[in-house]
Amino acid sequence: MSLALEQKLAIHELLGRAAYAYDERDMELLESGFAGAATMSMRIAGGDLIGPFEGRAAIMQLMHDSMAQQTDVRRHVISNIFFEEESGQPVVVSNLTLVATENGKAALLATGVYRDTLIEEDGGWRILKRHVELDSSY
Repeated sequence: MSLALEQKLAIHELLGRAAYAYDERDMELLESGFAGAATMSMRIAGGDLIGPFEGRAAIMQLMHDSMAQQTDVRRHVISNIFFEEESGQPVVVSNLTLVATENGKAALLATGVYRDTLIEEDGGWRILKRHVELDSSY
């Protein structure tokens, strides 16, 4: 599947909106970026696989639970975005740089890689499958 420039731009915006939504704790916007049948998994520092969390509701519960434990302000910076194809579906790979600010001091919290399988659903692009590889624990 070859993506047109407009499709790639829409996918860039999807990733940006998802990062912004998490950082601003905008659960409605964050949820809108995931397909209804989405799954999510992660691995931290080469450890055991966490997940998969199956379905948008399970992913949103994970996000809610994570936010409830945070006392800092987070900024997810998504970069080095490129596109692949897997089984006829578009996949976008991107780097994550996670910065946290607490008590007026900013610090690098984590780095990693997102691998997102995408689907067109409800008139726009959605994340169908997200896997996060974090380089270290935080």
